[in-house]
Amino acid sequence: MFEFFSKKKFLADYLENFVDMHNHILPGIDDGAKTVEESIELIKSFSEFGVQNFIATPHIMDNYYPNTTETIHTSLEKLKKGMYANDLKHISFDVAAEHMIDANFETLLDKSEMMPLRKNYLLVEMSYLQPSINFEEAIQKIASKRFFPILAHPERYNFLQLKSSKFKKYKKKGILFQMNLLSLSEFYGKDVQKKALHLLDEGLIDFVASDVHNLNQLQSLKEIKLTNNQLELLLPLIDRTIQSFY
Repeated sequence: MFEFFSKKKFLADYLENFVDMHNHILPGIDDGAKTVEESIELIKSFSEFGVQNFIATPHIMDNYYPNTTETIHTSLEKLKKGMYANDLKHISFDVAAEHMIDANFETLLDKSEMMPLRKNYLLVEMSYLQPSINFEEAIQKIASKRFFPILAHPERYNFLQLKSSKFKKYKKKGILFQMNLLSLSEFYGKDVQKKALHLLDEGLIDFVASDVHNLNQLQSLKEIKLTNNQLELLLPLIDRTIQSFY
């Protein structure tokens, strides 16, 4: 993959030992991998460029993907059996969830039924079209429970424009930002790419992850090329993600 005489370099060449703390590899419980076989293919494909540490984050979304600790761990056990059968015992695999801030989210908080990432981080998301009505209250309640909120892929929300003041307002409220690596390309569209690069340049991103759902997305991730300047901004975030979630 190395291209010594190219101005751009493959992102995948800089992801060895990366901890992918947001993905949808667990089989059969959301819009990610559908079967154990698909999950195994994804894990093997990640291993080709040195990624062997995962925290799977299936959706918890009322009325769409009403996952629980039980459903997530049941899926994990199925995957672990498949990993063992495929001699993937060296792969580090943990679970959490990507929580939609919806009408049921605060109920989960009240009942302590969330699925946090390591070190008391809570990965949350909103609809791409409009902010959650209870967003402010939910963020306050997350803090009151002594969790650190991480907003998944802020660059992908259509209601947040390129230079929206809300990005910095969210940061002032203590919200951490996790950018999708695919957003550095045109995979989600040029507007998302522009926002991702802007947030990266402004130093507003805290963590990065793949948010991979399928092999098509993973193949697109392998094809991403970045400039030296972009890599200079990104590499400390890759290291911070590793240090925070390993």
